[in-house]
Amino acid sequence: MSFDPDYAAELFHALGPVRCRNMFGGTGVYAGELMFALEAGGVLYLKSDRSTDQFFEAEGCEAFSYETRDGRRTIMSYWRMPDRLFDDPDALAEFARRALAVARAAKDGKPKRKRPARRS
Repeated sequence: MSFDPDYAAELFHALGPVRCRNMFGGTGVYAGELMFALEAGGVLYLKSDRSTDQFFEAEGCEAFSYETRDGRRTIMSYWRMPDRLFDDPDALAEFARRALAVARAAKDGKPKRKRPARRS
């Protein structure tokens, strides 16, 4: 089951147009080319980093994690969206803007991939 794109557009309308893309049993939510939210198992997570983790921790939320094939637990940089935000559009917009800013900073901080040299 995928995350409903119309519902995502309604939730994140403050960010402008968003799109959903199915991936690995979940759904990525994008603003432009930046993935700022993730739905997995019916739970919505927002992108976070050290500068925003504290907001999620203060809400009692947990980071998204999954178990690898070899049994290790991997923790991702997405945190469960606080339930109260579903009833508070202004607060949801603020969390979503922070998540988008984190996604943008992460993209800007990554080195650009070099294309392999063409062989003649």
